[in-house]
Amino acid sequence: MTTIALVAGGPRENLANLTKYHSEDVIWVGIDRGSRYLLDFNLPLHYAFGDFDSISAKELENLKTKIPDLNTLPSEKDKTDTEIALDWCISQKPDQIFIFGATGGRLDHLLGNIHLLIKSTSTQSKIDIIDQQNQITLYTAGTYTVKRQIEWNYISFVAISADIYGLTLNGFKYPLKNCHIRLGSTLCISNELISDVGTFSFRDGILLMIRSRD
Repeated sequence: MTTIALVAGGPRENLANLTKYHSEDVIWVGIDRGSRYLLDFNLPLHYAFGDFDSISAKELENLKTKIPDLNTLPSEKDKTDTEIALDWCISQKPDQIFIFGATGGRLDHLLGNIHLLIKSTSTQSKIDIIDQQNQITLYTAGTYTVKRQIEWNYISFVAISADIYGLTLNGFKYPLKNCHIRLGSTLCISNELISDVGTFSFRDGILLMIRSRD
């Protein structure tokens, strides 16, 4: 299984413990200030993207000594640094893409990053946004299993398309059967698994599954 981990430059206090996701097979990609975070965690920096406007000139020079193939982007462009880096990751066709440092701070960046998950509908790569308190994954219509994990005690489902048709939850504290969820509904916030393995299914639409902890 090939994994690429992107680290964007969101607030440090929201960042997950990156070392937990490290293995020799993971390719680590820094995005702007996220490149500095990787160095702070003593993790390898295989690639870096960004206009690097969020780090000092001294820090940028240090980065250049760590990674000669620095993908320096213009400050004025039609995509964010994170989207450009994610597009590159998708082109590598990994099995899994993790995005860290994509939450907190500016709401426009947060919402933009969450909507980048829509790219997973046109690739075989599974894409997750992870921070210290949440894990966000996008799903299209189908049937899925989800395992109970102590570290993620809450599970929420949020519509990202206008409608979710036929949402069914089994093995959850608050089950559903063939339910219609509209965009903006909070019906499926803060659910919990009561079985070791639960299932969720829906026949049409796009939703986010958000695993959270207190």
